[in-house]
Amino acid sequence: MRSLTSGKVFFMVYCLTLLYVSSPHWVASATSTTDTEAKALLKWKASLFQNKALNILNWYPPAHNANNSSTNPKANTIPCTWTGVSCNTAGSVNKINLSTCGIQGTLHEFSFLSFPNLEYLDLRMNKLFDVIPPQISYLSKLDYLDLSLNQLSGRIPPEIGLLRNLTLLDLHENTFFGDIPKEIGNMKSIEELYLYKNKVNGSIPRSLCNLTRLAYLYLYKNQLSGSIPNEIGNLKSLVDLQLSSNTLSGHIPPNIGNLQKLNTLYLHTNKLSGYIPKEIGNLKSLMDLNLGDNQLRGSIPRFLANISTLTNLSVFGNQLSGIIPNEIGNLKSLVYLQLSSNTLSGPIPLSIGNLNKLNTLYFHNNTLSGLIPKEIGSIKSLVNLGLSGNQLHDSIPTSFGNLSNLEILHLRDNRLSGSIPQELENLKNLIQLHLDTNQLSGYLPPNICQGGKLTNFSVCRNYLTGPIPKSLKNCTGLIRVRLDQNQFTGNISEDFGVYPNLDFMNISNNNLYGEISHNWGQCPKLTTLLMAGNNLTGSIPPEIGNATQIHVLDLSSNHLVGLIPKEFGKLSSLVRLILNGNQLSGRIPSEIGSLNDLEYLDLSTNKFNESILSVIGDLVKLHYLNLSNNKLAQTIPLKLGKLVQLNDLDLSHNSLEGRIPSEMGSMQSLVKLDLSHNNLSGSIPSSFEEMRGLLYIDISYNHLEGPLPNISAFREALPEGLKGNKGLCGIVRGLPPCNAHGSKKDQKFLFSLLAVIVFLFASFTIVFVIVQRKKKHQDKAQKNMNEEISFSILNFDGKSMYEEIIRATEDFDPTYCIGKGRHGSVYIASLPSTNVVAVKKLHLLQNDQKNLQKEFLNEVRALTEIRHRNIVKLYGFCAHKRHPFLVYEYLERGSLAAILSKEEEAKELGWSKRVNIVKDFGTAKFLNPDSTNWTAAAGTFGYIAPELAYTMKVNEKCDVYSFGVVTLEIIMGSHPGDVFSSLSSGASSSSSAASLAPEMSISDVLDRRISQPTKQEAGEVVSLVKIAFASLNPNPQSRPTMKKISQLLSSTQRLHLSKPLHMTTCGELLAVDG
Repeated sequence: MRSLTSGKVFFMVYCLTLLYVSSPHWVASATSTTDTEAKALLKWKASLFQNKALNILNWYPPAHNANNSSTNPKANTIPCTWTGVSCNTAGSVNKINLSTCGIQGTLHEFSFLSFPNLEYLDLRMNKLFDVIPPQISYLSKLDYLDLSLNQLSGRIPPEIGLLRNLTLLDLHENTFFGDIPKEIGNMKSIEELYLYKNKVNGSIPRSLCNLTRLAYLYLYKNQLSGSIPNEIGNLKSLVDLQLSSNTLSGHIPPNIGNLQKLNTLYLHTNKLSGYIPKEIGNLKSLMDLNLGDNQLRGSIPRFLANISTLTNLSVFGNQLSGIIPNEIGNLKSLVYLQLSSNTLSGPIPLSIGNLNKLNTLYFHNNTLSGLIPKEIGSIKSLVNLGLSGNQLHDSIPTSFGNLSNLEILHLRDNRLSGSIPQELENLKNLIQLHLDTNQLSGYLPPNICQGGKLTNFSVCRNYLTGPIPKSLKNCTGLIRVRLDQNQFTGNISEDFGVYPNLDFMNISNNNLYGEISHNWGQCPKLTTLLMAGNNLTGSIPPEIGNATQIHVLDLSSNHLVGLIPKEFGKLSSLVRLILNGNQLSGRIPSEIGSLNDLEYLDLSTNKFNESILSVIGDLVKLHYLNLSNNKLAQTIPLKLGKLVQLNDLDLSHNSLEGRIPSEMGSMQSLVKLDLSHNNLSGSIPSSFEEMRGLLYIDISYNHLEGPLPNISAFREALPEGLKGNKGLCGIVRGLPPCNAHGSKKDQKFLFSLLAVIVFLFASFTIVFVIVQRKKKHQDKAQKNMNEEISFSILNFDGKSMYEEIIRATEDFDPTYCIGKGRHGSVYIASLPSTNVVAVKKLHLLQNDQKNLQKEFLNEVRALTEIRHRNIVKLYGFCAHKRHPFLVYEYLERGSLAAILSKEEEAKELGWSKRVNIVKDFGTAKFLNPDSTNWTAAAGTFGYIAPELAYTMKVNEKCDVYSFGVVTLEIIMGSHPGDVFSSLSSGASSSSSAASLAPEMSISDVLDRRISQPTKQEAGEVVSLVKIAFASLNPNPQSRPTMKKISQLLSSTQRLHLSKPLHMTTCGELLAVDG
């Protein structure tokens, strides 16, 4: 009875619906909507670029003849049958799918308002460009929107958040920029959000964490920054979360452990720090976890072993330390395990052998030690195995021969010894085998390429012996081979075949003999061929000229004879040609001049004769040219002067003659020049004075004469680099001055002139003595003071040193100036008596001579009271009223700030070194606080105490402040302007900690270019930071004395840390009672 009643009700509803649909009013309404949609689509089509792609769109306007429009008003106007268009039962467009149609244009002419019933819009993989119009919000019924893989740009419109029915939004692989609109957080129905591979920036909006139905969130490969919102734990429906390849920072939020449905978590390639939160162990559904390429520290958590569903685990490229937990062997589902590029230590756990589904195992670039577990040989599924860059020792397990699926085996850069197991011949799928940089010995397995798939083979830098395996000749898939730096022997004339894909071959530094095979010319992709340091004989095969892709060819240090093949002129890609140390002879072929990309040419120590070809001057990219130790004759070609990029030129030990071409003065990039042991004559061209970059010169054993050019390379030249010539002169030790070679007539004139000068000088002296007697009582005190200074420190003849400095700096020419300060300039001077020194010349202050002299004397006295090996040594001084200067030891590496500003040099200063640099001040003897040698403020801005700006009174506490700045600079790696400006701004506070930002942790202060300090180092580093902050106290009276600082630095006590550095704020540290 109930079912019958239901049937009657359904029938009545159906009839009423049918009557309404067939009514004229409904028909007119549906027709009107359809016409509007058709016209809107046609209008948009008309705005698109007219290309072949549009031919597939069978969208045509309605017919305009009277018969059609009267008898059939819907003729050609219903878009439901058009390509890519679907309609609902009422005939209104509800779906548009034009994906991968190749259409090109914008969305500006797309009338979103004309599609009130549109539920599905897919325009992916086209060539749409420009912005998404905000009118897209009119598609109120839209459920699916895919605009991915286009060229759309601009900002994502916030109006898109009005699409409340949307379940999928896919905008990936466009060029959107700007913030992710927070309005997307209003799309409460959304389940899939794909914004990856764009250029969106800013932080992840917290409003996204309101999307409780969201299952897939892909934001990777953008420019997002800031921290991951802690509220992300609210997305309980999340299955796949990918935030990788951004610049996200901060800690991984613990609330991420609430995402119980999560299968995939990708956070790699960001700047995340801190520890891996233990809450990740709660993700029981997790299969794919990638936290690699961040700044995470601590150990690999043991709780990860509880996630039995894990198939992929990657934490590469972090700062993880400690051992690999044995529990990792419990992850029986693991397929991919990547722990490389951390600082993991200890042995590889034997439990790794339990991971029988493992496909990839990468542990390279750690500090793992011990043996390679033979249990790894039982993982039959293993395809990729990388253990390079560790400290593993002993032999390679023979069990590796069981890994029949292995394609990549990297064991390079360890301490492995013994022979290479012959069982590796069983690895017939092997593609890459890298065993280089170990201590392996014995023979190579004869059938190492038995499978024929080997492409990359490297065993260099070992102690391997015996012949090259014959199997390599037929290993035609080889791309890169390194056998160099071993002790291989045997005749290689027939050992190598034809390799169609070979790119790199190095067999240098072995004991191989025989002739070079002509087969190398049949390797069309060969770019590098290195055979140096063997016992190869015979001539160079001309067929090598057919390998036209070669960039580097090194056949040096062999016993090759004959000519350089003229076919080498075809090697148009050649960058480095190294043939030195052979017995090649004849003329250097003119075809060499056509090698336009050549940068390095070494033909030294051969038997080349005749002249140097002028075509070498056409090799304008050359940086290095060495033709020494040959039998080259005649003159140096003028065209060599065209080699303006040349850094190193060696033409020594030949039979070159004639004058040195003045055109060589154009080689202003030249750093080293050796023309020794030739028959060159005449004077050195004056154009050489333009070669300011020249540092090393050797022109010994020629027939040169005349003055040396006035540049540092000649002034600082060693005597050995100038001897063996007949008439050189100049202001260089071992050479006569150039004015000593005048004629007898000139000498008579000089004697006459000297007599006149002596007479005038005697007359002037008599007058001067009379005047001086009158002033004697006025200058007596000053004279005594000067005499006291003039001989109080100097260990040299003062007059002689003064003259040397004036001569070495050319009367303080700006060319020699290497720095300037408020009170003086610093010059570099090369002295015959003391090598290189730094000269600080004080500025002359005409209106304040007495104060200048007092300051000068005070600085000298202060420097005599300071004793420390790291304080620059004072050699002497001059109190001349025209040239008051101080002479210091010259420090080649420059200042601490300069070293810290250079990435590589700063990385060499680890925490222990930096701590020792500061603590070393504890051994210094500082100025007595009561010393009379305190003078006016002098120093570099940014290191001077702030009170000097209004008191101008110098005391010990000013030096304490400067010490604090330098200490922080060493710890931070750069000038700590923001930190101590915060400290100084809190002058009214009782503690400088009050003015620091509460969130500034000690980790934020440390130099991020080096790894975080160890636990032992952390205590010492924090102690130094505490002393530095105390030294920067805005109140001078509250700063410690230098004596107190010295005692603290000399103490072995370390500050005890109750919590990690990243959780310790600067304010907390300053609050610690010192």
